[in-house]
Amino acid sequence: MKAIVCKAWGLPDTLVVDDLPDISPGPGQITIDIQAAGVNFPDVLIIQNKYQFKPELPFTPGSELAGIVRAVGDGVSHLKAGDKVIAFAGQGAFAQQIAVPAAAAMPMPPGMDFDTAAAITLTYGTSHHAIVDRAQLKAGETMLVLGAAGGVGLAAIEIGKALGARVIAAASSDEKLEICTLHGADATINYTTQDLREAIKAATDGKGPDVIYDPVGGMYAEPAFRSIAWRGRYLVVGFANGEIPKLPLNLTLLKGASLVGVFWGEFARREPKANLAAMRELMGWLAEGKIKPRISGRYKLADTAQALKDMAARKVTGKVVIRPQE
Repeated sequence: MKAIVCKAWGLPDTLVVDDLPDISPGPGQITIDIQAAGVNFPDVLIIQNKYQFKPELPFTPGSELAGIVRAVGDGVSHLKAGDKVIAFAGQGAFAQQIAVPAAAAMPMPPGMDFDTAAAITLTYGTSHHAIVDRAQLKAGETMLVLGAAGGVGLAAIEIGKALGARVIAAASSDEKLEICTLHGADATINYTTQDLREAIKAATDGKGPDVIYDPVGGMYAEPAFRSIAWRGRYLVVGFANGEIPKLPLNLTLLKGASLVGVFWGEFARREPKANLAAMRELMGWLAEGKIKPRISGRYKLADTAQALKDMAARKVTGKVVIRPQE
């Protein structure tokens, strides 16, 4: 089988396509023929050794996937060869095959396509954990989403609307903001052409957002936090900007506000039952049409480096996927 292999830390062009032996499942595992693998911003960081998860070299990147069960190991009874499944793995998804613990896979809902299935786990799981669990966003509240046209950003917009909140989307171009509006944003802010604090003030009648969803970090974090509402919750989701901001802690005191960390991968590991319940709610919303992943690009396995470069260059809206069998 073919797989993308990271043999040395570096930029996407350092990745290679290797021929590797077919994979057999161990006890409690399943082997999956991967039909689609979701690409996420952490993938760009992991291959450069810039992420909190640091695998040993060599390794195959990619963490979320959808495919067909190839074989099951001893002790696996709830899945069988031929089943269509969604799975989350710490690594190994940018390949034609993968072995994962059977507990890390769930059956694909009837009628779901592989691209959608591969695009829902990390982005929607992260945003659900952030907004529902950590921020406890309520109907009628207002949420500001920074970096709103990315995968987690669009997921956050849709989840906010599913909960009955008013959602303000902030992004770097009018074209990206048009996509945010299509996914349900009630108001938009172009933080390239508008003063962020003034725009937030105008969009919230001076009250400020109850929840701020920030997967970006960098220069917009402090002006956004200075604009937060009384008892607001600021979700620290990630640092796609590449810069970890340093916020004056007196701001939390003045607004009675909370800085709330979000690490979905660790949540899923430590609280698997709660994560499974969240995924079931997301699947229900998907069936009801309340959420719908945007797939803006599809790449062959040999073009994985280009997919990662496009992600790093902020050319991606929503999600892109790798199709390893093509």
